[in-house]
Amino acid sequence: MRQGGSQTALMVAAFRGRASRLPNPVCHDPWADALAGEDGARIADAYGSFNPHATLWMAVRTGFLDRIVQETHADQIVILGAGLDTRAARLARSGVRFFEVDHPQTQATKRARLAQLENYPIDAATFVPCDFETDDPLDRLTAEGLDPARPVLVLWEGVVHYLTEEAIQTTLRRITSGLHPDSVLVFDTVSKVVAQNRSRREMDQELAKLVEEVGEPMLFGLDDAVPLMHRCGFQHVRTVSFDEACLSLTGTYERKRAFRFQHFVLGSAGRPFPH
Repeated sequence: MRQGGSQTALMVAAFRGRASRLPNPVCHDPWADALAGEDGARIADAYGSFNPHATLWMAVRTGFLDRIVQETHADQIVILGAGLDTRAARLARSGVRFFEVDHPQTQATKRARLAQLENYPIDAATFVPCDFETDDPLDRLTAEGLDPARPVLVLWEGVVHYLTEEAIQTTLRRITSGLHPDSVLVFDTVSKVVAQNRSRREMDQELAKLVEEVGEPMLFGLDDAVPLMHRCGFQHVRTVSFDEACLSLTGTYERKRAFRFQHFVLGSAGRPFPH
């Protein structure tokens, strides 16, 4: 983690701003561009130069998770590795509390940037500083007011690629052992061939190079989520490819986008998902 927080978080915010300006956008974030700043735009330009589908990719990721937040019955929403996420402001509704958990450096950078924005509700989320490699996120959350006896929706967006498998399993086990069994976790993942930089596609090779250059190399890929989720205590698992999500959100499909190598994983220890 470089001084000043996550560089990929800046890139993601830049793409989220661009996704908001697509024709018939599936997500809208009025603060994303300002949060990304020139640094985020520069990194996004670098990635976009070799991946022409990057903005749509972010639109799908954001829109799919936004829909889950909007449809959840849980009144506690936890965003692990929140980066420059703005869902607490964008999707706020009465009676629902948002918790943002992230590395202290990234969170400090975010709070400083939010303070410079006009009309951003700075108190929309409860900020919970946490280093996933060394800290227990559930302990940090309960200290800030989360009630583990009530169901929680947990979003883990754009994070697991950059963690060790040991750290991921530790967090997954804490979710199943420490939260209400009807809690739901949703995270996104890339295939092993992408994470391990074994892909022959130029855009995958360039992405691996870019994230390594900014000090955040990919460490983890996943082809089949069921064994991992089972080991960590989840009873119900659903996997949705980015292609499936894109088709649902936009009505479009193109094989050349290679969205099939990225997936959303939904897991619950006790609550079956609707058929």
